[in-house]
Amino acid sequence: MSILSEHFTMANGVQIPKLGFGTWQTPNAVAPAAVKTALRVGYTHIDTARAYRNEAGVGQGVRDFGLPREQVFITTKIPAEIKTYHQAAESIESSLAALHLGPIDLLLIHAPKPWPEMFRPGAKRYFDENVEVWRAMTEAYERGDARAIGVSNFDVDDLENITSHSDVVPLANQIEFRIGHTQDEIVTYCQGRDILIEAYSPIGTGELLNNEEIAAVAAGCGKTVAQVCIRYALQKGCLPLPKSIHDEFIEQNAQVDFELTADEMATLDAIKDHLPAA
Repeated sequence: MSILSEHFTMANGVQIPKLGFGTWQTPNAVAPAAVKTALRVGYTHIDTARAYRNEAGVGQGVRDFGLPREQVFITTKIPAEIKTYHQAAESIESSLAALHLGPIDLLLIHAPKPWPEMFRPGAKRYFDENVEVWRAMTEAYERGDARAIGVSNFDVDDLENITSHSDVVPLANQIEFRIGHTQDEIVTYCQGRDILIEAYSPIGTGELLNNEEIAAVAAGCGKTVAQVCIRYALQKGCLPLPKSIHDEFIEQNAQVDFELTADEMATLDAIKDHLPAA
């Protein structure tokens, strides 16, 4: 069975394709063609965000391709800078209108803090504000505008803040995950609580393509570096979201129906990270 036809099942029973197509940094004008290529290759999971400014293009690509709506899984995100109930509710309505695809399959908080503050030491934590955003998302979930809700870039204490204030537990946490940067603490926490880990930038926004150690593993198994990076995330129980706007690479990145050996995984586990955070 191809990975493109396999699914994870989230804690609420909703199935999500195991491999997603990322659209970060894809211009809105380019998004329809990229999405149609991905759907032609066999992807059925498309990841976007309000902050990417390409929801309209993503929606157009899905509609133009013509698959039945229920066969395509769409993820989008409330911008990290939105930290009030009313702004979150408005953002959800804006995403629904821009995508024009009916209910959102997975809706995420893009980050626990506004981006300029994400990596600033001593920055405000926005615990109360995230609870308010989550309240708006929970209401969207309960009325059927979102089939599943979750978070992105959340640490353990950010997640515990949400779960201590709501009966609705996040179903997914989309984090930066790649060879050399596996965020073991948050991954272990989430996987132990049936919170799906989605792995964005599994190829390090292209930087891992130049890694000689990964290249050696790839050569040994007859695969590309990108394919090894994506397969590594899958074998760690994560859902990778590779991104490209080039037809050749969109297709190659989906060809990950192989198994890395225990020795190959151990070699990849030992690689140290030298890349900045995405």
